[in-house]
Amino acid sequence: MWEPLTSPFASLFLSSLIAFLPLLFLLLGLGWLKLPSYKVCFTSLVLTAVIALTAWQMPGVFVLQSVVEGVLTGFWPILWVIIAAMYTYNVTVETGGMDTIKATLAKISPDRRIQALILAFSFGGFLEAAAGFGTAVAIPASLLAGIGFDPIFAAIICLVANTVPVAFGGVGIPVITLAQVAELNLAAVTASIAYQLIIFIIILPFALVLLLTKSFKSLKDVLGACLVSGVLFALFQTITAVYIGPEVAAIIGSLASLVGTIICVRIFPLDNIWLFPGESQATNKVNISIDADKSVGLAAAWMPYIVLFILIMSINLIPSLKFLGKAPFASSMQLYFGPGGKPATFQWLTTPGTLMLISAVIGGLAQKASLEQLFSIFLRTIKQLLPTIGTVLSIVSMAKIMGYSGMISSIAIALASAAGPIYPFVAPLIGALGTFVTGSDTSSNILFGALQKQVALQIGKDPVWIAAANATGASAGKMISPQSIAIAASATGLEQHEGQILNSTLLYCLIYALLLGAEVLIVSLL
Repeated sequence: MWEPLTSPFASLFLSSLIAFLPLLFLLLGLGWLKLPSYKVCFTSLVLTAVIALTAWQMPGVFVLQSVVEGVLTGFWPILWVIIAAMYTYNVTVETGGMDTIKATLAKISPDRRIQALILAFSFGGFLEAAAGFGTAVAIPASLLAGIGFDPIFAAIICLVANTVPVAFGGVGIPVITLAQVAELNLAAVTASIAYQLIIFIIILPFALVLLLTKSFKSLKDVLGACLVSGVLFALFQTITAVYIGPEVAAIIGSLASLVGTIICVRIFPLDNIWLFPGESQATNKVNISIDADKSVGLAAAWMPYIVLFILIMSINLIPSLKFLGKAPFASSMQLYFGPGGKPATFQWLTTPGTLMLISAVIGGLAQKASLEQLFSIFLRTIKQLLPTIGTVLSIVSMAKIMGYSGMISSIAIALASAAGPIYPFVAPLIGALGTFVTGSDTSSNILFGALQKQVALQIGKDPVWIAAANATGASAGKMISPQSIAIAASATGLEQHEGQILNSTLLYCLIYALLLGAEVLIVSLL
């Protein structure tokens, strides 16, 4: 019988090198050649299938079953939540609700440091948590540029800020996906990720102010605001993750940070308003106009996210609603029948994507959109995401083949052999590499989640802790991902300056990933 964990080569190095070829092609195609992601990912999928069929001698029927499972599980729930998230955002933009949100947030304080904290860190964190898929960079960056920030600064600040919320972004889909791919307990993975991020969430607001002002002296005035912003985010995200789940952890954390920072500034107004060199308070007037025909009240503007919050909290906290997660509202089916195969479960009603779609429709109606308009926006969203659909389906299918064939196991054994007891230090760097290549924490977890678990088992470390390091490390890679940089450049009108942005964020990414590695290693040694 075919054994998926048996290397077809006598040399461990050779087998791992061949198994790594599809990932190497991904890295070169996206990072160096800068080819369209859907083309690179599909080609990598074909290459993976060829290697599995020939080098690993995986039966063709098992390769086909792996692809079928990858396509179905890639669409549901991963693609479904991406579609719903972008649909929610598009509806809010179309109705003018996003303009209302922007105008309200931008007028809170004239101090540029506070604006960066509120818009890039807290509000950006909320957008990442509730929507993801570039919205957390595009919206805050365009807003900061629109209210007078240097476009380069706006792009860099939002990229650096869009790190710690990424692990729980998109209504927790990266964490849920990691637990599914690595076959680990969801609650345990969620808690480990939350614990690994605490110190970095608290530090990030201080780092953003230093990045903006390049002065420790200017940091002194906003120490309280930075502490409130970071501590509230870390505290509420961690409590929610541990006791409720990953879906709303970053949503609650970011909202607590947002509200807390605003209250702090209102109660303790700053004596020294920090502005850019050559700027006066007279010129620093936030004046965002709202189309009178699209005027949306504050409650209506936030309605999609309010409804989403209520739905997710209800599903998780009201016992009488647990039946919605069972048949006929959920299905379980066997798609892969080779070694290691097990039934895949599909939650039709309680999956975050469905809840978000319901929230978007209710919110859109509250924002005075017609049903015809909402349907038209949905069709445009699908068309907008066609390349992404191809990318995600290819990546998930590729990961399934690599996992079932034993290719991931070969790479894991080689990594364990090379790194040995210091592998926990390397784990976040691998996660960062995955996000750099794919642009997604979720995709990084798909690619490397099972690998991280395998290596942890090989070296005798906690597989939950090491797998969680992939998700937290992936959040570091977000700031240097070509996809994220392209979004930031486009949002700030810097389409020809991607290289400059990358050079500015690369150092912060390395520092972040290395500090994460040190934390993961130290805890793993205790």
